[in-house]
Amino acid sequence: MAAVAAGAGVSVETVYKAFRNKAGLLKAVFDVAIVGDDDPVPMLQRDMVRRIKAEPDPRRKLSIYGEHLARAGPRAAAVQLLVRDAAASDVEAASVWDQMLAERLEGMTHFARDLAQEDHLRDGVSFEEARDVLWTLNSVELYELLVLRRGWTNARYGRWIADAMIAALLP
Repeated sequence: MAAVAAGAGVSVETVYKAFRNKAGLLKAVFDVAIVGDDDPVPMLQRDMVRRIKAEPDPRRKLSIYGEHLARAGPRAAAVQLLVRDAAASDVEAASVWDQMLAERLEGMTHFARDLAQEDHLRDGVSFEEARDVLWTLNSVELYELLVLRRGWTNARYGRWIADAMIAALLP
């Protein structure tokens, strides 16, 4: 917290007032990393989400989402992996990790519900299965494996994620 305060040119007390603790700071850093700005706009009201919802073609919806993941990965993955790894030995970090997982599940629940309500899902794919597939394919672990460990470009990763979602969910 002291290093953050020094870097921001504020007192340590100011950092604590703004974020309460290290976990609060971690979550705030992740929130900015995932969307690319610090505007107080909820994820479901973001332009990217509106674009996806407005897009009539389900394949294009999933492609737009894959493009978003490719753009967000370089900003957000390091933070996610830091929180995930710290969660193994730090109760506050574990709480943040659980919150991040729950928020991702909530977002993918909305996405799956929209796909189901618009009758885009392949026969035999339930809303629940779609939600779980989206949640899984959106995990930082896949980014870690393919981009960080195997050297894929972010663009290749985003296309692959979109293709995998399309293949798993759509007719």
